[in-house]
Amino acid sequence: MTATSAPRTDLLTLEVVELIGEIVARYHQEYEEAASRHGLTGAQARVLGLLSLGPLPMRQVAQRLKCEPSNVTGIVDRLEARDLVERQPSPGDRRVKVAAATTEGRRVARALRESLDFAREPLAGLSQEERVAFRDMLRRMLGADVAAG
Repeated sequence: MTATSAPRTDLLTLEVVELIGEIVARYHQEYEEAASRHGLTGAQARVLGLLSLGPLPMRQVAQRLKCEPSNVTGIVDRLEARDLVERQPSPGDRRVKVAAATTEGRRVARALRESLDFAREPLAGLSQEERVAFRDMLRRMLGADVAAG
């Protein structure tokens, strides 16, 4: 064991793991409640939020959300029925369809994001330097899965 590593079963590591689990659970609970207030399931809200950043092929949506493409197809169908998402030809390959948030979809995604206080409020209490350090630690914990930016 190196000087910078800690045993995986020390009390501090166990406490940190428990705290991360509690944060994740509380975030998901708030996200589900916010989605429900907008008449969406959590999965629909996640797809809408992702598409509000820009159009994507459904296979990429599935990859980013780590789910099956067939699940994304059903979610996009339901969002499309509510005029929150539309299918469009891909600008790069007109044979490929992309899903894109409509103007109303982007409005709903923005309102949903703005209603999520649990993560935002505590982070606002940290200094800029603390938030940067926290972000960098999270990126390091996630390894190569998260691109720096």
